[in-house]
Amino acid sequence: MKILIADDHAIVREGLKQIIRNLKEVSSVDEAHEGHETYEMIRNNAYDMAVIDISMPGLSGLDILQKVRNAGISTRILILSVHSEEQYAMRALKLGASGYLSKGDAYSELSLAINKIAAGGKFVSSTLAEKILFDKLEKANQSIHESLSEREFQVMIQLAKGKSVTEIAGELFLSDKTISTYRARVLEKMNMKKNAELTLYAIKNNLIE
Repeated sequence: MKILIADDHAIVREGLKQIIRNLKEVSSVDEAHEGHETYEMIRNNAYDMAVIDISMPGLSGLDILQKVRNAGISTRILILSVHSEEQYAMRALKLGASGYLSKGDAYSELSLAINKIAAGGKFVSSTLAEKILFDKLEKANQSIHESLSEREFQVMIQLAKGKSVTEIAGELFLSDKTISTYRARVLEKMNMKKNAELTLYAIKNNLIE
């Protein structure tokens, strides 16, 4: 297996090389220290995998992912980052990365990541995978009305109480047309068609008595 390591810090590259060279399947390890150089090496060499820092001079790891995907290059890419935040990981995976590993976990999980990716899988560190899972569960459990703006929520409550568009317009010092627009937005966001559905929802969620 031919692997490319791309990082602008020589000491990081050296540490990664020491780990990767201990893997039986690895036949060669090349290095790059800058984004443009990294992409050109991937484009001109048949690497099985590239381990790329997300933040490099020239092109970032995400830029390289985009260019590799656009060019239809088959090299699998593992992104390394000082950022453990899931939004970076999700963005990298959507761009075609085979894995995302925080540099803090690299020395303990790099071998595992490479082996999993080489076998055709995807990899994120266990701590990051857990965070992504719980964040998704939290969003899934989030009440629908929490997606409404303050004004939309205000209108939704008044509609749920059975007030007409004209009554709400008078109370909020807005035109009937404006309130009708808010009503349409509320129903669309909450995937409902009638005011009666808003009333049932509001009662169920203890928003009105």
